[in-house]
Formats: sequence, C-alpha cells, structure tokens
Amino acid sequence: MKSPAILAFAILAALGVALGAAEQTAAETPPGAPGSAAPFRFAFSYAKGDKFRILSTVNESVIVNRRLVDTTQILNRISYEVADAAADGGWGLLRGTFETSERASGSPAFVVTASYDSEFKRDRLGRYEISPEYYMPVVRNDPTFPDRELRPGDTWAAPAEERHDLRPLGIPDAYSLPIDVHYKFIGPARRDGTDVLALSASYTIFLRPPEPRAHAGLFPVQIAGYSDQRIYWDPKVGDAIAYEEKFDLVFDWSDGSTREWRGTASSKQLSAERMDRATMKAEVEKAVSDLPDVSVAATEGGVTISLENVQFEADSARLKPAELGKVARVAEVLKRYPDRDILVAGHSARAGYAAGRKQLSEERAKAVAEQLIALGARPSDRVRAVGYGDERPAASNDTEEGRARNRRVEITILEN
Repeated sequence: MKSPAILAFAILAALGVALGAAEQTAAETPPGAPGSAAPFRFAFSYAKGDKFRILSTVNESVIVNRRLVDTTQILNRISYEVADAAADGGWGLLRGTFETSERASGSPAFVVTASYDSEFKRDRLGRYEISPEYYMPVVRNDPTFPDRELRPGDTWAAPAEERHDLRPLGIPDAYSLPIDVHYKFIGPARRDGTDVLALSASYTIFLRPPEPRAHAGLFPVQIAGYSDQRIYWDPKVGDAIAYEEKFDLVFDWSDGSTREWRGTASSKQLSAERMDRATMKAEVEKAVSDLPDVSVAATEGGVTISLENVQFEADSARLKPAELGKVARVAEVLKRYPDRDILVAGHSARAGYAAGRKQLSEERAKAVAEQLIALGARPSDRVRAVGYGDERPAASNDTEEGRARNRRVEITILEN
C-alpha cells in the first residue's frame, strides 16, 4: 500500500507532465532530407466540442533512505473536452478528469486509486489560466512556445510550474514549485506511423520550502530532481500527441527521512469519436436480452451494462462458475466497440463496515476486469476497475430485492 506522499508523486509523474521526453531515441529525418530544415511556428489549436484522452504509463521505483522499497506500474488517464474556444482556435477552455490507476504485481488489471476534476484556459502558445482550487495538471505552462518561427536546432527557455497536492499528509496548501524548462526543436520524425515534429524538454528542481502553516507532523524540507522529455507534435492537429520521459524526484522530510521516485513514462493522445448512445444502447440490449439480471443504460460516461445480483463465492472476489458464462457473453459484445475504453465498477449492498464494503466491491470489480482482459475484450491498459461500496445504490437497501440489485458490477463502454 503506497503512502500518501508516494501517491502524490505517482500523480505527478504522469498526470501533470508536459507531453515530452528524453532526446536520444526519436526516429528523426536524416540530415538533408526534404523538409528537414523547414521553419515552423508552433501553436496550439482548439475547436469547441472536441474530446480527447491521454493515456500515460509510468514505470516507477520508490526508494526510501536509499533503499528500494517498491516498484509499480501506473496508468494515468486524462479525458478532456474543449468546453469553449476562440473563433480562430487561439485559446481553449479545457475541462477534464485526471485519473490514476495502479496495477499490482502479477495482476493484469489496473485499479483506480485517485481522481481529480480540472478546468483551465490555455492559449495558443501554451500559457495557462487556472484557478488555485485545481490541483491538476501538476505541470503548467509546459510546453510553452515563443511567438515566432523555429528551425530545427533552435533552443529556447520558458518559466513553468509544478503544483503538488500534499493534503494526504495534512498539508492544506498546494506546493508550487517554479521551474525553468529548456527546449530544443529537433526536427521531423515519425511516431506510430504519423509524420510529427520532435522536441526535447528538460528541467531541474531545487527548492527548500518554508514550513507549511498546517501539517500533520511531516513536511518536506528540501525537494530536488529533474525531468528529461521528448515531445512529438502533430502539425495537423495543433497539439502534442505523445511523449516519453525519464524522471527522478527526491523529497527530504522533516523527520530526517528521504524518499525518491525514479522512473520512465510514455503517453499517447487519442481523439474520441462522438458516441451515438441510443443506437449503441439498443445494439447492446439486443445482444444481452436473454441474460438474467442484466440491464443496459445510456449514462453520462457512455453505455453501461449492469450485472445485477452478480454471484461471487461468499465474502470473496471469486466469481461463481454460473457467472463466468455471463461475463464471457459481455466480453463478446465489448469486442464490437474496440476503440472505446472500459470502466468496471463494483457496488455493494449496505452490510458490514463501510471500508470493508468498498474494498470488497473493488476486488470484485477487479476480478471481472481481469476476466474481460483474459477473454480478449480489451488489452489491460484499456480497462480500469473501481469500487464504490454502497455509495451509489440502485435501489433501497431495506428489502432483499433492493439489496440484490445493489450487489452489482457495472461495465461502462466509455465515450471519452
């Protein structure tokens, strides 16, 4: 189980980083090739109503007092909508959800560990306007571009900020770390079959922050680290579509301990096609119409298949054999929509302790997610599991019928 400080940096490591990475690995256009020295003016472009998501995978080592204590794989999923935009696309108001999931050793399924909402305005050069109430994205104003044409080999620097959420440590105020990011325009490259422009970005951190106004006894006295990134920019969409990163961050704490987070990260950006919920709901309903205790609904996130009164072995997350066939049928339905990510949510009736209900619902959602992955419904990085316990009842817990409906697993085909 990760400490709050480790979780705080797990979110930093990928949810907030600018789309960029280390300079030594891109497949660049050979010197002298057509367009290799062409100037280019970098600028973000926005269109109201556009939706897209960023999937980032982090491989991270946690080192406490110079001793390795944990390694983990983290999946970060950021879903954005351009809620408003200038008529010429020169600025956009972005609303999104930043979600972190972790995968335990030996398990194929990622389990959601944290989720943040955010809203911010960004201009064509990458500069932010964001309210202090939002903790995400952690890194702001990165990448930022000069308002001029650039040629391969050109370099520039611009100020940016990291913003850390240490509330799990009892520190109410966000930690704002000023950074100076150094950029280099590398030149044309290929990324996943797309012609892109490659840039490098790097910065170092060194800060001795004052003691916070409130804390629970532990706070950072020194923070140091670095990030080396490579950005892949798609001129056709006016945005970065992928990054790679190498990072290392060291916190010295007030109790004399040192915690270090070291690793690599990579991401890709995916556009979301608008979902025809009514049509998809009708198609899915028809496909599962003969399955007992299964319902389908159009929801805010997409189209949700609800397995009500789902049967597990007593006080466990092991599906009963009779349920495996039902999950297999659902897996075949999910294969019809391969471009959509899947969220598996576990729910429980109100019985026992709240913490136990939430934990059991998470374990049962994870079990269904693992089964869907094993059946080939989606690769592991396209499925996440989350447990809500009894927080979202579908019926009253005062009757056995209602409690049976509340003991359910919901599988949502997500629009974005």
